[in-house]
Amino acid sequence: MRTFALRIDDVQQLADAGRLNPPRLFLQRPMNPDFSKNHFELFGLPVAFAVDGAALDRAYREVQREVHPDRFTIASDAEKRLAAQWATRANEAYQTLKSPLSRGRYLLRINGIDTEEESNTAMPVDFLMQQMEWREAVVDARRNRDEARLGELAARHRADEAQLFMQLAAELAVAPDMPGARLTVRKLRFLEKLGEEIDDAFEFVDA
Repeated sequence: MRTFALRIDDVQQLADAGRLNPPRLFLQRPMNPDFSKNHFELFGLPVAFAVDGAALDRAYREVQREVHPDRFTIASDAEKRLAAQWATRANEAYQTLKSPLSRGRYLLRINGIDTEEESNTAMPVDFLMQQMEWREAVVDARRNRDEARLGELAARHRADEAQLFMQLAAELAVAPDMPGARLTVRKLRFLEKLGEEIDDAFEFVDA
């Protein structure tokens, strides 16, 4: 008499294919999440500003698959809570690393640097003057429903933002310049708000 041994991976593949009866009786794998890992380590990525977007997406999907509720239908309440917590942590990590600005801010934070974006408004005078001029231009274009002018401002905004992101990448590279990176993150936060104002103005003009 021949016997066959199914590994848990084999059983899971059959369950995922709907070939077990009942089809939703999934076997969960042991959960050993390490909440001490930083966001990069969670996804098995190098701790660096430059991130492989495709690798990040793949790692995130894998974590989400591992903690999907269907995999814990026969698990204990404690295991279900742990899976939900890990899913929440993975989603937070993914959203942080997906955004270049959030990623730069996070890199500074895990290196003990507070960007002080909410508490410290001190910025180079020339940068603040430029921001004031841009905001006045956005207000004028909105009031005059000048979509062409808004397009010009949006293009300038994208160019300046791209330049600052390149600068941030250099500041967070092999020999990191943390004070410089902190200032650049704060500048990018100003530009992020400006971009939101431009988007709002476009919506107003198009209404």
